[in-house]
Amino acid sequence: MNRFAGLAGRMIVTLAMVACALVLGHYLWRYYMDAPWTRDGRVRADVVGVASDVSGPVQAVAVRDNQLVAAGDALFQIDKARYQLALRTAQAAADSASAALTQAQADLQRYDRLAEKDVASQRSDEAAGTLVRQRQAELDTAMANRDLAQLDLDRTTVRASVNGRITNFSLRPGDYSSAGVVQAALIDTDSIHVAGYFEETQLHKISVGDPVRIRLMGGEAPITGFVSSLAGGIQDQERNDTGGDMANVTPTFAWVRLAQRVPVRIELDDPDLAQTLIVGRSATVEVLPPQSPATAQ
Repeated sequence: MNRFAGLAGRMIVTLAMVACALVLGHYLWRYYMDAPWTRDGRVRADVVGVASDVSGPVQAVAVRDNQLVAAGDALFQIDKARYQLALRTAQAAADSASAALTQAQADLQRYDRLAEKDVASQRSDEAAGTLVRQRQAELDTAMANRDLAQLDLDRTTVRASVNGRITNFSLRPGDYSSAGVVQAALIDTDSIHVAGYFEETQLHKISVGDPVRIRLMGGEAPITGFVSSLAGGIQDQERNDTGGDMANVTPTFAWVRLAQRVPVRIELDDPDLAQTLIVGRSATVEVLPPQSPATAQ
């Protein structure tokens, strides 16, 4: 009798453990397959390519690699000598054009007075008026060239366009900087955010404003934020557009079609913390129910 009782007890315990395992397995399956979370997250930001608008040897460097800068701060200086000479030349041309215009206007006034007394002088008066307009056009061109020379001179000083951190910067005095060639990357610290790449089957559970909990790989404390937007579209890798012709869609015969991942932009609750993050770090992103605070458990 005792033997059957013990056997029944072991069976009950076994069945209870199996039931608990099934419940736990079902919960984990729902959590990992249906809950809006992903390990495919990245810290991202807008990046500005730092390049000079004019060419020339670098005269001075005002920053070092990985330094924080504010919008308007000088980064490096192109040698000014050539552009100062160009400005002086353009200014001289503008002064000459101005003098020629003054002389043409004086001649026009004299011919105007003669034309009132002599009909034959009217033709000379018309020619003088045409010359004044030509001289005015030449002066406008000379002034535009002078302003362009001044702009080139001003842009020998390369400045930060946004608040951020300069990185991958190795320019030194004496190096030659060509116009339009990127010399460094400027990370816009005001734009740092987290991008979570969620499967399309989870998007119906994500809404703008939902609280988010973020765990950086290698980080200890979680970071909180909120969903600010969902991507408006992703690349269709199975479609090859051919201009205005019919779309060329590559056929697929896969039995199982994997869900595509859609970027979700997440802004951080603490802007100061956002500016300390390293762009490109991996993160696990979990979207919480709207009524749940995004705090660590």
